Amino acid sequence: MKVSPSILNADFSCIADTVKMLDAAGADWIHCDVMDGVFVPSISFGAPIIKAIRKHTKKPLDVHLMVLTPETCIDEFAEAGADIITIHQELPSTVHLHRVLRRIKSLGKKAGVALNPATHPDTLEYIYDDIDLVLVMSVNPGYGGQSFIPAALRKIETIASCISKRKLPVELEVDGGISPANIRSIQDAGATAVVAGSAVINSPDPADVIRQLQRAN
Repeated sequence: MKVSPSILNADFSCIADTVKMLDAAGADWIHCDVMDGVFVPSISFGAPIIKAIRKHTKKPLDVHLMVLTPETCIDEFAEAGADIITIHQELPSTVHLHRVLRRIKSLGKKAGVALNPATHPDTLEYIYDDIDLVLVMSVNPGYGGQSFIPAALRKIETIASCISKRKLPVELEVDGGISPANIRSIQDAGATAVVAGSAVINSPDPADVIRQLQRAN
């Protein structure tokens, strides 16, 4: 299980130290939640923060764009140092999902699609061949520290089955309410990566939490 700790709940007065700590603690990726206050209620940060933290880790930066019209800022995030750029399937984020995914890949980045809790996995049917990652939201996006929505397990199972049948090299990532208490069921459902925010950042021993999630037992 790959673990991508989210920096959303970090203390941004010392964000460089947090990123270095997560790197040293064994994180596989660093998850960056970009929120515009329109597509989701909160505002977080933009490309300048990605550029700043890029200097402090060589781990892949896993950038989740929760924004309207991501096509207007993808080049900026790619240039800032994002390695994986994930956009949302749901309107009104973008009406040209396929086109935006192709743009991400043309910039040499991995392309992901995120699905909100109520979004049906069938919406991925015609873009599996164009993506590197599916991000299943197991909470409603916009805030950290929420509880895992159990119905997400069925969605994970469905998407994992589709990826397996097509024999595609697509990561299946899950974001929201992840902890050592539920990681085994998430792995059993077919996830290959998880985003962990509060469980890691608020722990007195982030490295131990990351190890527990990676071992998924």
